[in-house]
Amino acid sequence: MNSFICAIGTATPPHKIAQTQTADFMAAALQLNAEEIRKLKALYRVTGIAHRYTVLPDYASNNGQFTFFPNTPDLEPFPTVQQRMAVYQQEALPLSVAAVTDCFSVLGDFDRSTITHLITVSCTGMYAPGLDIDLIQALDLPTTTQRTQINFMGCYAAFNALKVADAFCQANAQARVLVVCTELCTIHFQKYRENDHLVSNAIFGDGAAAVLLQAQPMPNQKNVALAAFHCELIPAGKKEMAWHIADHGFEMTLSSYVPDLIQKGIKKLTQNLLHKLEIEVSEVDLYAIHPGGRKILESIEKALNLTPEHNCFAYEILRDYGNMSSATVLFVLKSLLRTLTKASHNQPILSFAFGPGLTLESMLLKVHYV
Repeated sequence: MNSFICAIGTATPPHKIAQTQTADFMAAALQLNAEEIRKLKALYRVTGIAHRYTVLPDYASNNGQFTFFPNTPDLEPFPTVQQRMAVYQQEALPLSVAAVTDCFSVLGDFDRSTITHLITVSCTGMYAPGLDIDLIQALDLPTTTQRTQINFMGCYAAFNALKVADAFCQANAQARVLVVCTELCTIHFQKYRENDHLVSNAIFGDGAAAVLLQAQPMPNQKNVALAAFHCELIPAGKKEMAWHIADHGFEMTLSSYVPDLIQKGIKKLTQNLLHKLEIEVSEVDLYAIHPGGRKILESIEKALNLTPEHNCFAYEILRDYGNMSSATVLFVLKSLLRTLTKASHNQPILSFAFGPGLTLESMLLKVHYV
């Protein structure tokens, strides 16, 4: 028995920042010389990102009049974890509510009192009582809603949330599960000049996505059945992608070796997933791949003999939003779903996401549109 994704909603903060603006901010914040600025801007140009969204207007400030970072040339005293978490607590709720509202709007006159479970996902902030309780109150969901939080798992965490939601639906045919992934990556800017940090600063943005799942397909909707999941760990990459809490925010390690590790592991991951359903890669035309970065998408294409057209939705989201951690793959899936018609019924969708571990997550979906 399959459970079904019935609707996906997305939301971004109000501040849309062009890559060129962000590069200027970073060059000033890091106090780079002319040659270093040239290299930094070259890095930003090859990301495949046109603009990203952030809860912090500082990234677009041209006169140094910041609202979060100190108005000093070197941004000192640099914001602490406590200050960053205060921003998270203030900004995560309205962004999450906007994503859920977008999700429910697809369903018309949807009765929120029928929600039985809420799963919140984030690796960029936490507090207690948390975002889950705030959402219950802000959305006027039943106070009996069962709540689960999935924290600090990185870009693949949406897959774990969908697995948990699927388990709820398998156990209870009346379950209606709301999954909300909210990430404020830009509040964790770090002033390091190492390449890992330069790349992280160049690709991550803020966004939220919400998904409604239930045990039966929703009538007259583009439903997607959860057909199978498969996960692999590549221990050799444990130190190549990491996320640590430090005194001045969360610090990302994103090594240049990650695309190579993914390229080596993705074929085995795909074969093991598809073997469960006796499907070949050649039978899959639809892909919803987490755009962890342009090189990661290119590595997957090389390993699975895909074309950029197969990955067009991932490139679109990367261009328009950057990498929003756990929410990103749901943005990709939503973009893909817009293109489906009734003729797409029963077509498989292959989806991947990656994160610390090095973790490779995969999911096979099937279009259910009748």
